[in-house]
Amino acid sequence: MAITAVARETVFALRRQIAKIEGTLPERLEAPAGASPDADRPNTDRTVVRRGIAVATPDAFLRTGADRLDDTLSGGLPKAALSEIHGAETRDAGAVAGFALSLASLILKQGPRLPLLWIGTTEIFHEAGFPYARGLHASFGIEPDQLLFSEAPRLVDALWVAEEAARMTALAAVILEVRGNPHRLDLTATRRLHARARMAGRPVFLLRQAAEAEPTAAPVRLILSSAPATPRDTIAGPLDGSIGRPAFTVTIGKSRTALPGQFTLEWNPDERVFEERSQEERAKNPVSVVPASRGGKDLAAASGAVLAFAAVGSPADGDQPSPGQRAAHRRPRRAG
Repeated sequence: MAITAVARETVFALRRQIAKIEGTLPERLEAPAGASPDADRPNTDRTVVRRGIAVATPDAFLRTGADRLDDTLSGGLPKAALSEIHGAETRDAGAVAGFALSLASLILKQGPRLPLLWIGTTEIFHEAGFPYARGLHASFGIEPDQLLFSEAPRLVDALWVAEEAARMTALAAVILEVRGNPHRLDLTATRRLHARARMAGRPVFLLRQAAEAEPTAAPVRLILSSAPATPRDTIAGPLDGSIGRPAFTVTIGKSRTALPGQFTLEWNPDERVFEERSQEERAKNPVSVVPASRGGKDLAAASGAVLAFAAVGSPADGDQPSPGQRAAHRRPRRAG
């Protein structure tokens, strides 16, 4: 029994040393049910270390307000860490940006109102655009001059700015937005971002538009898409045909403490907190994300008869362009 206890203490000491090297903290677990405590150690608590799991104070995690999601993530998103937020398609860029701004709003609500830095390449800003300034305050409680932007011509420049900004404690959070799976954004680059976020005690959100999952140093990866909005609630009940709060479909793609799962969250701009939509609310909301045309269903026209065209190289007289059309044809095309 003594040899077993000594061996166990040796293993625990090695695990603690590994935890210090990896930057994780030990986790306390209760002894298994039915196990008899040692005579020399009446306390049945045992300190063990699980790889990749960091147990810290509750304020080390950013709680979204959706209890089931927060409990699944063992307290919420880590504040001092790199977190990935993925959009499967380019059209999900608005949902990804809205979710990131919601998280930034939660950070500002809980801590000092420091500025936010949003970093991206010229390509991603031209494709997805910028957040609407007037909507920042109304929906997220963020002042327009509180959100700073850094537009870099190349990804290598954006990564350099992100690494330098991630170590600054004068920023509430750093948002880095990229597109696809660039070669430079590899495991080494994400390790540097994650290490700087841990040292500064600030979150770094990596927004990836139209990207596939790949190995990174981020402890958590969330996959975002827009969810159908429910009608607005009034005193008389739901208002038909109206658009309620913004909603997100959140899928846990990677987590060191949770299994994959999917949640439908609504952002409450008044309370500035997420609320999970129940199964009943999801079932009774059949409205599509993109409504049909105003005149009704816009179905494709049925195929018509096959037409015979004139032979190539011998156009008919009626097919010749007019003098005005010839001049238009000679104009140079617009670059790009």
